[in-house]
Amino acid sequence: MSAFIRREDPAAGVARLVLARPEKKNAQHPPLLYELDRALCDAANDGAVKVIILAADGADFSAGHDLKDGFYVPDGKPVATMGGHLDAGGAEGHYAFECDAYLGLCRRWRDLPKPTIAATQGRAIAGALMLLWPMDIIVASEDATFSDPVTAFGVNGVEYFTHVWEVGHRKAREMLFTGEPITAAEAHRLGMVNHVVPLAELERFTLDLAIKIARRPSFALRLAKESVNRTLDAQGQSVALQSALALHNLGHAATLARCGELVSSDGIAAVRAESRGH
Repeated sequence: MSAFIRREDPAAGVARLVLARPEKKNAQHPPLLYELDRALCDAANDGAVKVIILAADGADFSAGHDLKDGFYVPDGKPVATMGGHLDAGGAEGHYAFECDAYLGLCRRWRDLPKPTIAATQGRAIAGALMLLWPMDIIVASEDATFSDPVTAFGVNGVEYFTHVWEVGHRKAREMLFTGEPITAAEAHRLGMVNHVVPLAELERFTLDLAIKIARRPSFALRLAKESVNRTLDAQGQSVALQSALALHNLGHAATLARCGELVSSDGIAAVRAESRGH
């Protein structure tokens, strides 16, 4: 029984996984991330499921990483990597954690062999993008916004660094340099979002889309998805992700050397203040 992820089966062939931590604006701490991974794996291995929807309770899809909860792998057992140095502390241990819990899990989710659809409403801040961008299709409500303000923390951006593929290189620069949110309409224009619908229609629209996809042959869907992912990798996405994560952790190491903490307290305060203003 998951404490932070709820599974629903709203139609034949469709599983809906729901982030169920609305009192924290679905902020992502390690238990939530690893529970989501287990739920995705279970749905991927369920022969009755052809399409997976990722949704969220509450007004906001996710406020991003829960920095109050710390950085650790539950039970100390890595899932997406072969482990190594998770208990090293400092920049070394943090790098091992991010390789598993952030980039590692996101890459697993991107390569899940069934179509995935994200339904997003309200704010999707920083780490929230790492739940949305590995999904195959994104449906947004009209009130949805998307931001990555973490240059305020002293790092380059969130750990699943596909910004250039999602919004194009010029908008990616502006998004990262300013921390300002992108609206649902702009995200749709840029190609990051497939559909924008009224909030009251988000759940029904997403389910109808999933049902339509589920009518297709499962193996053909898998082959189509894998073909798109291989194309992204041929464009260099996998190498770019690894390079960006290394630079991200160089930023953490620099902050640790300068401030004695991996994430700047001043940066956290600035991002929280900016978020309240949007």
